[in-house]
Amino acid sequence: METPNEMRTRIVEKAAGDADFRAWLLGDPKGALERELGVAIPASLSIEVHEESGATAHLVLPPSSKLNDADLRAVAGGFVGSLGNARSVFNW
Repeated sequence: METPNEMRTRIVEKAAGDADFRAWLLGDPKGALERELGVAIPASLSIEVHEESGATAHLVLPPSSKLNDADLRAVAGGFVGSLGNARSVFNW
């Protein structure tokens, strides 16, 4: 089984070399990732793909240490599939 870093590397490398896959990933991240990684992504999990440019950089912050009601529900009975917790898998 691939680690999250290995999955990320595979996706980034494929997007760098395959313009059609890159366009699909930008337009339909869930569909592209589900097909490429062979996983089902829960409807409750939002995935955003950002494309950097020479004038734009992206900084991703970890979640706040305070849990809201939705986060508490996810911890209590969140998604666990063949790859474990979906939030962890896609927390690259």
